[in-house]
Amino acid sequence: MTEAATRLRHTPGAPAWASLMVDGLDVGKEFYQGLFGWEFRTGPQQLGPYVRAVAGGHEVAGLGKKADGRQVPVAWLPYLASTDADETAAAVRSYGGTVAVGPLDAETAGRMAIASDPLGAPFGVWRDAHYPGLGTAPLGMLGAPVWFELVTRETSPVVKFYQAVFGYEAKAVEAPGFDYLTLYTDGQPVAGIHGVGDALPRDRGPHWRTYFAVEDPDAVARHAAELGGRVVRGPDDSPYGRLATLADPEGAHFSVIRPVAMEG
Repeated sequence: MTEAATRLRHTPGAPAWASLMVDGLDVGKEFYQGLFGWEFRTGPQQLGPYVRAVAGGHEVAGLGKKADGRQVPVAWLPYLASTDADETAAAVRSYGGTVAVGPLDAETAGRMAIASDPLGAPFGVWRDAHYPGLGTAPLGMLGAPVWFELVTRETSPVVKFYQAVFGYEAKAVEAPGFDYLTLYTDGQPVAGIHGVGDALPRDRGPHWRTYFAVEDPDAVARHAAELGGRVVRGPDDSPYGRLATLADPEGAHFSVIRPVAMEG
């Protein structure tokens, strides 16, 4: 991984971590270990049992157990980098979002918050202290997050919120009938916003989707079903690589992709 790519992980607005809170931590660990070959290390425990997933010697994601009685969706959350989690949380509130958790210290690793944009899509905020998050993982490494995408009804009502809070530059993908914005920080693409109109699931609402890099999306999709998950969509070819959207045993959606850069 280049020094520039490492710095990008810590640039405000760049995805710094991906985390999933589940009801059954052992079941979740078994599923993702079987699917991606992850190993696990103990992580911060102040919000409950939590582990960090390891792929290729690098920590790439986190799994935690939801607090008993807490009624929140089981969903993968991106944590967006911040130089000051408290200031970012204040900005979230100022521009119409909400802060559900924190800001609080994750032991000595950093400072974090969990927030939602004005349309209700949750995301995390991460201020690194002594823990680099995704900063040590090579971009595109198998089993690691490779892209993050906000799925919402329309891009225009929500993009100004993210630009105000994180300073993104947004560029539209020019394609007829395709409502998609790519978000840039320091001139590099870091995430996307996809407006899907009436195709937005009513039972999920606006949400962020995490894409994990894999070598063979078709094989991973088949294996996910064998491990107790299911295939939501695909596998299909796209301009960005072959991909599939899956759900784990508790219903958390995520996508797997063989990026175009890996083809051939």
